[in-house]
Amino acid sequence: MRSALALALLGALLLVVSGCGDTVIDEAKTEEAIKASLEKSLHEKIKTVDCPSNVKVEAGKTFSCTVDFPESNEAIATLKIRDSDADVSLVGLKASKANAQDRANE
Repeated sequence: MRSALALALLGALLLVVSGCGDTVIDEAKTEEAIKASLEKSLHEKIKTVDCPSNVKVEAGKTFSCTVDFPESNEAIATLKIRDSDADVSLVGLKASKANAQDRANE
């Protein structure tokens, strides 16, 4: 399944930016890394990845990014900040509720 393959191949990412007193995840680098990793592991083109800005680096904290696949398929990637050095791992990839509902209506 997509998520198992993506989890196995994404590994840890070091994506951090220091701001005014707080260290936050670099959203642009995170988006690029997720896109490249998923394209490589899934052998499928990814249209876009959209992650939130200003995610503070806190070990154990999770956050979600939206992944847009071709043909208007969308998934939610859940990432976990592993440590205070901003090592980030992909811990989940699920179809969005809108996609699941569209499939149920078909």
